[in-house]
Amino acid sequence: MTSVFCHRTLADIVSERTESSRVFERFGLDYCCHGDRTLDEACQAAGLQTATLADLLDAVAVAPDDAWSELPIPALADHIVAIHHAYAREELPFLDALATKVLGVHGDRHPELGAVRDLVRELRADFELHMDKEERVLFPAIHAIYAGTRDFPFGTIANPVRMMGVEHDRAGELLSALRQATGAYRVPDDACASYHALYERLAAFEHDTHLHVHKENYRLFPAAIAEEGRDPKESR
Repeated sequence: MTSVFCHRTLADIVSERTESSRVFERFGLDYCCHGDRTLDEACQAAGLQTATLADLLDAVAVAPDDAWSELPIPALADHIVAIHHAYAREELPFLDALATKVLGVHGDRHPELGAVRDLVRELRADFELHMDKEERVLFPAIHAIYAGTRDFPFGTIANPVRMMGVEHDRAGELLSALRQATGAYRVPDDACASYHALYERLAAFEHDTHLHVHKENYRLFPAAIAEEGRDPKESR
């Protein structure tokens, strides 16, 4: 019997059941930047059995955390700031300091930690600037669109959205490089508690970022672009 998930996109599946994102990450399926593929297409490209993933997805329950997908779009923008931006603003400085500390202790035996530290610093710099742009320009503009505004100094809302998409792709590249440099966050036998903490927290940050980007790429941004195209008198 064919699962209901086989011909649905990865993005749609995660929007309905947030915890399905962990299934996709376990098998290396990108649902945040390439979530427009169906489960069957993604599995074929990765050499995976669609039925195996579908069975795992069938076991994922809808949870209270999935309520974000039902939020009005302005409220979703606020949710992203309160949940994902707040987490990243607190976590990135900590990861930067922890990566530097672990490099200082273990760098002689594990030279890859130099690349890890550099990647964390680059990710922090890019991500903090990215969040500033969203909070100061894009998200207020989204609120304004739903209040009836259609004229912006940057033109259509699609312009800053396009730039945010480019920056999302760059964050994905940096996270992919971190996963490769760390051997998928596998700690060596001589790792100390700080080493373990660094890799565990990097993995957690990767997962949160994937969800963060997914919410923007596949719900927030398309909805805002569509709303801007409506007559303000007809907007909800």
